[in-house]
Amino acid sequence: MSHTEAGARVGLVCPSCSPSEETVHEVLRPGGQATVRCTDCDHTYKTEIPEEETAELDIVVSQDGESFTTRMDVPADTYVAAGEEFVVDSDDALMQVRVTGIEVGPEQRVEEANIEDIETLWTRAVDNVSVSVTLHPKDGNADETRSLRVNVPGDYEFTVDETVEFGDEEFVVEGLQIRDDAPEYRHEKLDHAGDFAYAKDLKRVYARDESLSAWSAW
Repeated sequence: MSHTEAGARVGLVCPSCSPSEETVHEVLRPGGQATVRCTDCDHTYKTEIPEEETAELDIVVSQDGESFTTRMDVPADTYVAAGEEFVVDSDDALMQVRVTGIEVGPEQRVEEANIEDIETLWTRAVDNVSVSVTLHPKDGNADETRSLRVNVPGDYEFTVDETVEFGDEEFVVEGLQIRDDAPEYRHEKLDHAGDFAYAKDLKRVYARDESLSAWSAW
């Protein structure tokens, strides 16, 4: 939300209760001389709200093997680290993404950096994701293993030993392989009953096929 919008919250010194340190203020009426209210003491007064300095940032967003590049204005004092998530708001899309790479120079990538030092921010969409599932039949015949992809919200939970249904597909989760860019999990592969991971953190799900028609004879 912009500092100039009614309802926005900004940090300002309050002439009534905090003349030397900033407190949280609510913008009641925007404008050159905005009307604001201190949330600590409820003092209401008019003041000029300083505009936040911004920097233009190139962002590459990947999703399901495709990608697009957009530019965003972000606060200039922002510090970014790999693995962090934020919302990309552009003409192409409005989506939650996770930082997968920070490029500060030609072929030079770092794990964290100030916005002003970043040339390109590489990200992956995580609000809606496609998860690869490897299915093996109940009889354990590895030669008849098959694969499918399921599209789910990024915060959908897959749990080991849980039975999952997607349309005509039904399977029991047996293992979860975690992506390299995911936050810290106990292991790279989870296979104990009750272990779970979010879809956006998964590279692959391993499961036992329970679909009635999956292995029917021709």
